[in-house]
Parts: sequence; C-alpha cells; structure tokens
Amino acid sequence: MKKHVLAMLLTVISGSELSAQKKRVAVLDFEYGTVQGGVSAIFGQNVDIGKGIADLLVDRLVRDGTYSVIERKAIQKLLAEQNFSNSDRADSNSAAKIGKLLGVDAIIIGSITQFGRDDRNVGVGGAGGVLRGAGSKYGLGNVGLKTAKAVVAISSRTVLVDTGEIVSVASGRGESRRSGTTLFGSGTGARTTGAGGLDMSSANFSNSIIGEATAAAIDNLRGELTAGASKLPDRVVVIDGLIADVSGNTLIMNVGTRAGVKPGQNLQVVQGGREIRDPATGKVLRRVGTPIGMVTITEADEQSSVGNYNGAVKPKVGDQVKSQAK
Repeated sequence: MKKHVLAMLLTVISGSELSAQKKRVAVLDFEYGTVQGGVSAIFGQNVDIGKGIADLLVDRLVRDGTYSVIERKAIQKLLAEQNFSNSDRADSNSAAKIGKLLGVDAIIIGSITQFGRDDRNVGVGGAGGVLRGAGSKYGLGNVGLKTAKAVVAISSRTVLVDTGEIVSVASGRGESRRSGTTLFGSGTGARTTGAGGLDMSSANFSNSIIGEATAAAIDNLRGELTAGASKLPDRVVVIDGLIADVSGNTLIMNVGTRAGVKPGQNLQVVQGGREIRDPATGKVLRRVGTPIGMVTITEADEQSSVGNYNGAVKPKVGDQVKSQAK
C-alpha cells in the first residue's frame, strides 16, 4: 500500500515538474502572399487564411499540451497597440520584439505555400466562386470536375525572443480527394464574412475536401513542432518592478505576465537604497537597497500582479520587487 501511495506521489511530482518546464510560445498569423491570388479565386474575395490556420494550429498545440500557448486575443491586442503590420508576419526580428512584450520563450511564425487544387485540368468554370482563368493559372482547376483533389502545404519557424535566432523549422502537407465533388464538397462553398474572414473551425469548412486537407497539414505541422520542443533552451527571466499599492499583506505590483510574472512565483522585496543610472542616457541600470521580505504571486494579468507579502519590515509604495538571486 505504501509503495502504491509513493508511486502516485512521484507521478504527481513528475507531472508538476513537466508542467513547470513547458515553454511558453505565441503563434502569429501565417503569411499567405504566395497563394493569395488563388485564395481570391476560390472564395471570390481575398480571405485571410493565415489567421484561420494560425487559430487552428493554436487549438492543436493546446490539445497536445507540449507547449504553454498564449491566448490569441492577447496577441491581437498587443499587435494593435504596437501597430504591427501584416507584412511583418514572417519577419524573425519583428516576431522576437513582439515575443519579448508578450513574455514568451519563443514565437512561431509561418507561411502557407500551397492552398487549393493540385490539378490543372480545365472544366466548366464560373461555379462555386472559382473563375475559369484564375483557377487554371493557380492550379486550382475548376469546380465542375468529377474528381477533386485539394492540397494544403504550410511551413513554420520557431524564433527565440531574446536573440531572434531560428531554433527549429517545421512543415506540414495535407491532401484530400473525392469523386463527384468540388473543393467544398456540397458545392455551396465555404462561408466568408463581409470583411473577408473565414471560420475554418466551422463544420461547413472542415467537412469540405479543402478543409480536410487543411486539417491534415496542420496536424502534420503540429507533430513536427512538438518534436522540436526540446530545441528551445531554458530562458532566464529577470523581473524588476515596483510596488504600486499596499493593503495589509496584499501587494499590487506594476509588472505582470508580459514581464514573466506567474502565479506561485516568489519575488524579493527590496526597500530604500539608491538608483544607479547610465550617465549617457539617464536610464536606471540597477537599484541598490535592502531586502526586507518576499511576496508570493497569487494572480497576474499582462501589466500587473497581486501577491501576499511575508517579512519583518512593512513594505511601501515604490519599493522594488525582483527575481531572487540564484
């Protein structure tokens, strides 16, 4: 019985350690300029399939559990604040800058290199949103063919946020073929919004052959990304913030998840001392003070955190909170 209990405890501890070792990543919208003309031919308008594929990849990565994945809404909010351009989707340096602001270990960026049909036969055009000339030019064929084959190919790069270095690459390719059908199976096409959006998670899209090819490509890509997780080095996060509010033993700090703060973390509270500034820029290089206690983080959002203080000296607004010295 004791051996059984011990084995269960070791399993729990091991699981906790693995969870703590998860690398935090963010997935940016995929670049799709190479296939944009074909996408417009398929849907009758320019559709941002790069966003749709990134959304699906995040879903697969979360389900897989190898990485800790940042919520897509948080990324979109930050990109809007930073005026991040869609043209920078595949740029490693831009991705690294965004990653630092998000407080992640790495950013996953990628491109869609193929999206459509794999044949060049010309049939009866004009149906389902595919134009005769455009369909032929982009290898999309025509929707009226008796047999339809859809192909989707995507590639990605994992970029370290501290250096901008590409530590791993991955790719995924998916195909789907059916007889007596079109790219969208039913022939009614995939639903798009007035703004050119596409819900790739909808049954209308996922049950089509282009949807099946997309899902297969993403599953293959997810597999390679999971296999490459070990290539990400451990990232040393240095936290340096200030106390913004004191209420009893509850402290509110001006640093949050973007700075790497996480619930359960212990930070040192430092009081008094002086600031050492760069004589050329005036930037604070470091603060020299007296450690007075510790604060255990209980909750954190992007820009702030809350914690319980434990120490002999009462903290005050403006005191420093920082990572523990190793």
